[in-house]
Amino acid sequence: MSDARVLAAEAVESHVRAFFEGHSVEAVDYDLGPERREVAPDLRVLVVGPGPRSDSWAYVTAGCWAAMEKDGHGLEFVMTAHFRDQRFIELMAMIVYYHCGGHQLDLEHSMPIGAPWVPGSTCDHLLISLPYLHGPDLEHCPVPGGHARILWALPVTTAEIEFRRRHGHESLEQLFDKAEIIPTDPFRASVA
Repeated sequence: MSDARVLAAEAVESHVRAFFEGHSVEAVDYDLGPERREVAPDLRVLVVGPGPRSDSWAYVTAGCWAAMEKDGHGLEFVMTAHFRDQRFIELMAMIVYYHCGGHQLDLEHSMPIGAPWVPGSTCDHLLISLPYLHGPDLEHCPVPGGHARILWALPVTTAEIEFRRRHGHESLEQLFDKAEIIPTDPFRASVA
């Protein structure tokens, strides 16, 4: 791991630990495996337990910025769930591989998961959005020589993705607000 990558990953982890003060935070090294490892060789997923800021679990990537930064700017991702599960760590690694492996994600983009978010869920895509559950204090993360933006990977349904394609991202977010969705509920009804 180069010094710059080490410093960037440490900065992201420090930022997440400070934001989630009072929560348990475990750094899980994640090896994408042969032939994929070079895409994000230093990937970690920070697993944040429930605590004073949130009663949910948060999964935050660290190592994505270092793999993809341009002019000091890049992304990391956060996902929130009601429980701890290895599948969420693996899903965060999948997001990083998708992003760093040729399908660069950004705000208002989406990606297919290829399976339900959890067994029985109709959420089978991720929508990249602002981290509304945590706000701009988590979103904006300074790193040496730049800035990482931590965006939310929100599980959504195929129907919601189709609605967004036809009517736009803002219209879909308005539907979410109107329906008062619980974004961590894998069994929530589709709003579209």
